[in-house]
Amino acid sequence: MTPGLKVLAPGLHTTVQDLGRIGYQNIGVPVSGALDGFALRLANALVGNPHGMAALEILASGPTLEVAADTARLALVGIDASLGIGGESPRVVAAGQSVTMQQGDIVQVTLGRQSACCYLAVEGGIAVPRVLGSASTYVRAGLGGLNGRALQRDDVIPLAVACASERNELRAAALPSASPDQPIRIVLGPQHKYFRKEALAALLDAEFRVSKDADRMGMRLDGPVLQHRRGWDIVSDAIATGSIQVPGSGQPIVLLADHQTTGGYPKIATVISADLPDLGRRRPGDPLRFVSVELEAAEEMCRDAEREFAKLVAGIEAAPDVSGLDVGSLYDENLISGVTTGFE
Repeated sequence: MTPGLKVLAPGLHTTVQDLGRIGYQNIGVPVSGALDGFALRLANALVGNPHGMAALEILASGPTLEVAADTARLALVGIDASLGIGGESPRVVAAGQSVTMQQGDIVQVTLGRQSACCYLAVEGGIAVPRVLGSASTYVRAGLGGLNGRALQRDDVIPLAVACASERNELRAAALPSASPDQPIRIVLGPQHKYFRKEALAALLDAEFRVSKDADRMGMRLDGPVLQHRRGWDIVSDAIATGSIQVPGSGQPIVLLADHQTTGGYPKIATVISADLPDLGRRRPGDPLRFVSVELEAAEEMCRDAEREFAKLVAGIEAAPDVSGLDVGSLYDENLISGVTTGFE
């Protein structure tokens, strides 16, 4: 029997993603990949995988899975997310820690109110075919992942290994964070001269909110109308992840992982690569502010972000063994807050 994870409930939108399908935009194939590449990489590090290995990207609400392998080591990374292992009284494992499960175990991924997405990595990786060099799912074209689509009930996610290695569990000393108050940094252009000065001022001074019309392709923002100076129809040109297009409505759209490869609306600015993971953690209704930086500064910020990620990985440590704790008794004795505080 091929080892796997059986999908008992798929969640709202759970897909297989890695770091993307690089090098094919010239033939019209989007990059796709994780909205929050830092979280995916950290989840892989916690289970001992190469950082770019495919994992499950979970948006808004999480799946319920059954282990159909001898053993499987999992790690979840995401803000305000956790794993519930078991039935009616599940054992809760916080995000940022690996855990080994036995055949037949049930695991439920829970996202809290502050969580937009999270990533579930499995030791050894997810054994789906690579299409154009990537396992990432691009649902609009039915490309990659598990049959080119989001997970469905009764799917079996194939795993590369049937047994987890015998070693201690690991945990991250800290997790990537997101604060709606933290501005998103942008580089103006490439078509910022197509906009009135008032539009540029509004982009940098006003507060926007992530609208309900947001998905893996793009994030439409509610806020002031950004008025064009030279019209809103241009000869289609290349789009980068993080480009901020402004159609005729004047409401900006930040283009994300599944964005189209070319577009005919002027782009007022581009989110710097260091802030794309933070952007992927924003939820509908979250406030969004922008601040402009120069290109050279953006490049240094990218290097800084990589150095911070390296520190997170270097800070991974052995997790305390809490397998013998009787959580129910701790609740009965009103001791649970002290225990959880001790392991944060």
